[in-house]
Amino acid sequence: MIQVLIVDDDADIRDVVTHEVRQQGWVAFEAGSGADLVAVLREQTPDIILLDIRLPDQDGLTIARRLRATSAIPIIMLTGMGSDVDRIVGLEIGADDYVVKPFNPRELVARIKAVLRRTSGKPMGTAPSESLGHDCRGFAGWLLDRTARVLADPSGNPVSLTNAEYLLLEALVDAPHRVLSREHLLERTHAFEADVFDRTIDVLILRLRRKMEPNPQAPKLIRTERGAGYVFDADVEKL
Repeated sequence: MIQVLIVDDDADIRDVVTHEVRQQGWVAFEAGSGADLVAVLREQTPDIILLDIRLPDQDGLTIARRLRATSAIPIIMLTGMGSDVDRIVGLEIGADDYVVKPFNPRELVARIKAVLRRTSGKPMGTAPSESLGHDCRGFAGWLLDRTARVLADPSGNPVSLTNAEYLLLEALVDAPHRVLSREHLLERTHAFEADVFDRTIDVLILRLRRKMEPNPQAPKLIRTERGAGYVFDADVEKL
């Protein structure tokens, strides 16, 4: 069942859109502010977000930019008359469509259906959509959500990691372009997984490479520094 998140500080607009969405047999969630949006995303993973550009506590364009950095969920911007610049910027930062207020609710539903058809090939909602406001790191197109403990590849697809693999990657991301000894990496992982001594850091590195490197035999992200340890060879950005 399609789930729609309606983000607008106008309660009347939310009521009208919610009614129309439910008439389609879909599920509607409402948020009246950026803070409410964050709260909903912590509990739900909608299939599409209707996002007003003007919110009382945050700018909708800023929210859209942050969402697009962490999620593949489609976004339709709700804009006011005469805000051509906002609409252009919204599309440039990754919004999938825009609707100008005042709008016909049925037209909005048609736009929703069109966007969902266009984006049906995307892994909607599989990336950590709740990561808005979380402690996130970006590198080489990848996203590591340290709060949700989720890794997403450049296409937005989640990558399954064991606890030890996650802790090892977190240690590498914390110190990009620095040589990290096996002893240091062991300290960052062994306290959380008793059998790490048996599997060794080298085995965990190999596992990460198989999940993250196009060619694990010629790694570019996790490089071996012979006789010293490993280097995470990527620029890391705090999102």
